[in-house]
Amino acid sequence: MAGCGSCCAETQRIEDTRWRRVLWIALAVNVVMFAGEIGAGIASGSRSLQADALDFLGDAANYAISLGVAGMALRWRSRAALLKGGTILAFGLYVLVTTILAAMGRGVPQAGTMGIVGMIALIANGGVALMLYRYRSGDANMRSVWICSRNDAIGNLAVLLAAAGVIGTGTAWPDLAVAAIIAGLGITGGAQIIRQSLAEFKLDRGSGNTAQATAR
Repeated sequence: MAGCGSCCAETQRIEDTRWRRVLWIALAVNVVMFAGEIGAGIASGSRSLQADALDFLGDAANYAISLGVAGMALRWRSRAALLKGGTILAFGLYVLVTTILAAMGRGVPQAGTMGIVGMIALIANGGVALMLYRYRSGDANMRSVWICSRNDAIGNLAVLLAAAGVIGTGTAWPDLAVAAIIAGLGITGGAQIIRQSLAEFKLDRGSGNTAQATAR
């Protein structure tokens, strides 16, 4: 049994190392893409690119938090996931409000820039999502990272569709519609993470109370 315990511990250590490595790669990708996409979004007047860029920034912060709590007890990972869920939810609400305000203005974004940047972002997020796919069924902290990457890839596909829509209609409405979709992904994704993190936090507290009662 001792040998099995040692083997399991070694396996867990290797898995933690892989998890950290993936997070570092994801963090670097998101920082670089935020810098590039926010500039392109402002220059092209695309609300969906700006929304997607802010999503990159939020994800970079979330990956940094995940790196900070990797290997910690479940209660700390749950708290970190709760913070991330709240951040993602707040981001979604912010994008929704700014999109509504933008709909009251005028102007048509540059569809060509939207298409090029959207494709680059899709390739970047697709690669990150593939690396994180194996962790999609983990705890709330791991699941939150997977949801972030999944939402990003879906958002990038939507940006490409928006670019085509802007070209086809000659209006900004496809761009605004996609920005609203990205906002919706943030709101629903954040709510999912919050629910799971609260459930895990309660489970951890219940286990702790049971252990204390047994000790008495």
